[in-house]
Amino acid sequence: MKALVQDRYGSPAVLGLADLARPVPGAGEVVVRVRAAGVDPGVWHLTTGQPYLLRLLGFGLRAPKNPVRGLDFAGTVEETGDGVTEFRAGDEVFGTGEGSFAEYTVARADLLAAKPARLSFEQAAAVAVSGCTALQGLRDAGRVRAGQSVLVIGAAGGVGSFAVQLAKAFGADVTAVCSTGKTDLVRELGADHVVDYTRSGFAERRYDLILDTAGLRSLTRLRRALRPRGTLVLVGGEGGKWLGGIQRVLRAALLNPFVRQRLRGLVSRVRRADLEVLREAIENGQVTPLLDRTYPLADAVAAIGHVHDGHAAGKVVLTL
Repeated sequence: MKALVQDRYGSPAVLGLADLARPVPGAGEVVVRVRAAGVDPGVWHLTTGQPYLLRLLGFGLRAPKNPVRGLDFAGTVEETGDGVTEFRAGDEVFGTGEGSFAEYTVARADLLAAKPARLSFEQAAAVAVSGCTALQGLRDAGRVRAGQSVLVIGAAGGVGSFAVQLAKAFGADVTAVCSTGKTDLVRELGADHVVDYTRSGFAERRYDLILDTAGLRSLTRLRRALRPRGTLVLVGGEGGKWLGGIQRVLRAALLNPFVRQRLRGLVSRVRRADLEVLREAIENGQVTPLLDRTYPLADAVAAIGHVHDGHAAGKVVLTL
């Protein structure tokens, strides 16, 4: 099978197409014929091995343990391993697996769900990582409730575009922060108010919940926009070769016991239960993945660069 692989850390240019053996499913696993694969910011980090903390967390000190990049995907079940009863060959599924930038990937069955019928494979491939991150940030870390005022920073990004729609589905009043060229797009997602950060700030109001997916603003600035007992959820972050954006999350954790506001860093993970929540919201028309553009697998380096440069409005997807 064709797969996009790397044998060392470096810029996305180290990635190249290679022929690999098709994976074989173990117990509780499924082999999927990949039709489309999502590109998220984490792909760049795992390709470059930065921040270096990633290497210490088990992704490989000198070179990647798994040479094939990619997590999100959508496709059709090719083969099932022992103990898998919920899927069979030919089923259309979406979820995450190790190395989805390939014609075939192997995934744990509990990280898959049936593909929503109203979505294309390209749309479905954009859901798992960003959708689960947005859902867990709002529902679990943010404890969002109907009637609350919610601020989504980075609203036109992969996580942010899901967060705007999910917050509306939860019954919140949503203010979305994005750049000038993306304001109309964010309004179409259902935001009640849109702030163009290049022209104005967002602290004129106070919010019950702030979901920051951009990772650039200081805790002090974010807390000024938060109500006295509001909640701030930090999703990812950028900055520094060693720790990336984790410094801000650590500062929030240290400050949290001494303030009335709730300051939370989010560590999300894909779970079938949450994939099912997202599938239901998609089938009900409450959520639709926002696609920026698609690239063929052979142009994955350009796709990763486009995401890393911050140009994407919504998700970028590879097609196979």
